[in-house]
Parts: sequence; C-alpha cells; structure tokens
Amino acid sequence: MRLADNPYSPGAGLRPAVLAGREPELEAFEAILQRGELGRSLRGLMVTGLRGVGKTVLVNEFARAAVARDWIVVQLEVRPGGDTAMLSGLAARLQAELGLRGKASTALKRALRSITAFSLTVDPGGSIGASVERATGVGGDLELDFASLAVDVGAAALESGVGVAVFIDEMQELDKSVLASVAAAAHAAGQRTVPFVVVGAGLPNLPGRLADAKSYAERLFEYRPLGKLDPATAAAALIGPAAEGGVSWEPAALRRIVGVSGGYPYFLQEFGAATWNVAAGPVITAHDAENGKLLGSATLDAGFFRARWERATPIERRYLRAMADDGGAGSRTQDVAARLDRSQSALGPTRAGLIGKGLVYAPEFGVVAFTTPAMSDFIRRQHDD
Repeated sequence: MRLADNPYSPGAGLRPAVLAGREPELEAFEAILQRGELGRSLRGLMVTGLRGVGKTVLVNEFARAAVARDWIVVQLEVRPGGDTAMLSGLAARLQAELGLRGKASTALKRALRSITAFSLTVDPGGSIGASVERATGVGGDLELDFASLAVDVGAAALESGVGVAVFIDEMQELDKSVLASVAAAAHAAGQRTVPFVVVGAGLPNLPGRLADAKSYAERLFEYRPLGKLDPATAAAALIGPAAEGGVSWEPAALRRIVGVSGGYPYFLQEFGAATWNVAAGPVITAHDAENGKLLGSATLDAGFFRARWERATPIERRYLRAMADDGGAGSRTQDVAARLDRSQSALGPTRAGLIGKGLVYAPEFGVVAFTTPAMSDFIRRQHDD
C-alpha cells in the first residue's frame, strides 16, 4: 500500500480521520453554543486527561464548531509558568476579533474600552497597576477587571446573536492568580447571563488547581475526564479510515493493535500508521500487525518517550525509575524517597523540576504520577544512568 495513502495521523493535536468516542463531549459543547445564542445561562467545559488522550484535538473541534456559528473565538496554549501576561494576550486577541465585527454599537464600544483599560493595567513584566480606571469604575484588581471585561465582551457578542468562546490548552500551567481571574470572569458572565464561555484542557490535576484558586470552581464548569477508548471504539478508529481507502483489517490484527495501544487515541494513530506502512494490503493481517507493533514501538521510543526522558537530569531520571516500579498507577512520594534512600524534603526540588517539565503531576497530596501513558514501561526498558 502507498505510504501517501496512509489514513492515520499520529502527531500532536492532529485530527484523526475518525474522531471516535468523543460524541458526548461534542454534543455537550453544541448545547453550550445553542444556549448562548438563546441568551441562557452557560457553564464552561474542562476536558482533562493524560497526554495522548486527544484533549487538544477535541478542543480544536470545539473551536471549529464555534467558528462555524460565527462566534468570537480565541485559542491559547499556556506555556509553563503561565502568568498574568496571558490575560493581556487574551485581551489583545479579543480586541482584534471585536474590531472585525462591523458597526460600532454602544455595547461594542464599551467592550473595546474595557479591553483597552484592562490591557493597560498589565505591564510587560506581568504586574498589575492600579493607576488606570475602567469605564465601569473598577481599576487595579485583576479579578474584578477581567470579570468586567468578560461581561462587556459577552454583551457585545450577544447583541449580534452570537457569543464568545475562549479555549485554553495546557490550562493547568496557569498560576493561581490567573486561574482565579479566569474563573471569576466565567462566574460573572454566568451571573449576568452573557455568552462568554471558557473551555479548558489540561492534566487530571486541573480540577484540583481550579478549586484551589476559586472555591466555587467545581460548580462553575462541567468537567469531562478523557481516558482510553473501549476496544470496540478503538477498533472503529482503525477500521473507518482504512475502509475509505478500500483496505480492511483481519480481526486478529485489530485485536493486536488495539491491545498494544492500550486504547489511547495517540497510540492508536501511531500503531495504525506503522501497520499500514508495512502491510501489502488490501487486507491487513495479523503478521502485518505484529510488524506494525514493532515499528510503532520503535518510533514511540525514539521520539515520544525519548524526548521526555532526555529532558530529565540524572537525578530526575533516578526519581522516574523509582516511580516506574509502581507502573502507571501513581507513586507515593515517601515510597520513591525510600527507594532512593533520600528524604522527601531532599527530593523536593527534583519532584518540582519534573512537574515543571510536565513529566509528572501530583494527582493528590503526597502522590506523583506520569503525565504520559506507558512511560513506566519505557523507563523499565532503559539501561543508561
């Protein structure tokens, strides 16, 4: 079979040919759009999960749906250490989008003044100044200013029969003050029944971080944890794209690739692509699947896993090895410390470094876990120090 005809799409945020198993989330977001246009109250969405479950793909799909309905859409990806400068960038994007919306109505002019005033309160270093008063009379308070901005922008959008959708990927990277401001903005918009909706994507610790920033955050958003696909849905993600090219899978081949992928969407695409590339076709056999498994594993080891492993320092690698003894279920920090014959306090900077690099996260107090499925298996295959 021709490599150019390969229907699978392994890669960061690349949409697969068949977006299998995410229909409930897509329907939930469609309902948000409809409610916003009707002037009804909204709750934003937070999609969470490990890397490789398709969070970014799903958020991009949400954004396409919002754009198709002519909503004002802003998409952002947070870098590690995301601070108040992110809100300034968000305000600038909203200003640009509003500027394309036609006639300057009273609501639109008010929204643009709110954005301008808010942007002036954030200096290039990210600190908040109190010298600028907004049109609403509030100045110098990040939460209040951003909440007022959200209400004004949402009201301007509603005047045109649409809404505002802000999509924030890697949202767990935002610092506490910015998370609190985003939550306050969504809360204020909801109370005023204006269509300003926040959709976030992040690691499984995102709900906890939001709740820590704002106590009402657990009621403010609808949380949608994403995990691996069940076997039937995972098989559909492989069968559908191949069928469009006149190619079929033997049942044994499907079972092999679904099994080795663990049902994780990114791994399905990687192993599906590798199997296609080694198959003669038009039927993908169990032998093809075995060769595809070997090629896919080598590709993941050389890129997806290796890139993460090489970002760690020697002491961080030893910490990761100690975690790998627990598989992918998470490790108690006291157990990791005991395995390394070190105190938990002495290993605190190592743990913080791994969290900062996005290699592990803290699902609960005293516990760390890998952000990537099957990372423990890769680590156990390593022999270097």
